[in-house]
Amino acid sequence: MKKFFKRQWPLIALALLLAVVGLYLSQGLKSPIKGPVIKEILSGEGLQLKDIHYVQDNPDEGLKWILDAKEVTFSEDRSSIAFQEFQLKVEPRNRSPIRLKGEKGDYAKDTGVINLRGNLELSSEDGFRMVTDQVRIHEKRRHLRTDQPVKIFGPSFSISGRGLFLDLDRERLQVLSDCKTVIKKELSAL
Repeated sequence: MKKFFKRQWPLIALALLLAVVGLYLSQGLKSPIKGPVIKEILSGEGLQLKDIHYVQDNPDEGLKWILDAKEVTFSEDRSSIAFQEFQLKVEPRNRSPIRLKGEKGDYAKDTGVINLRGNLELSSEDGFRMVTDQVRIHEKRRHLRTDQPVKIFGPSFSISGRGLFLDLDRERLQVLSDCKTVIKKELSAL
């Protein structure tokens, strides 16, 4: 088991980074957004913005992230945020950038829950990729979960199954059922 974690640490780091992205996404969207086009401000309906490009650079945290979304809607009391057709790029210092794209997402400040849905694809420049249709991030508990089919690809392996649970504090990744793992033989070992 120790060997597995030693070899698969990039995948675990990728999942950890996904949860950190959720945390920064929630914190970044709390601050005012500069420059977007305001579609409508109606009493009781909150604020809706179109074609968003939002950048947050946190030098103290060693992290920069960029959110592009077709549409972002804030509730009237700013306690929840919904976004559609989004792409998120996270650029951590001293690590490979990660991209996340999907169709819909929402964030509730009071519960700290981020839901991402619709053809989700997470990829890193160093060859790791994860695809699923839905992910729920519990910001306060530091858990990431899905009950949907999930596929994870790395340079030398692939994992598929149904459901995924990631505990960021314990650095534990678990495919919940129907897990199939394929480890590719390295060409240099032939």
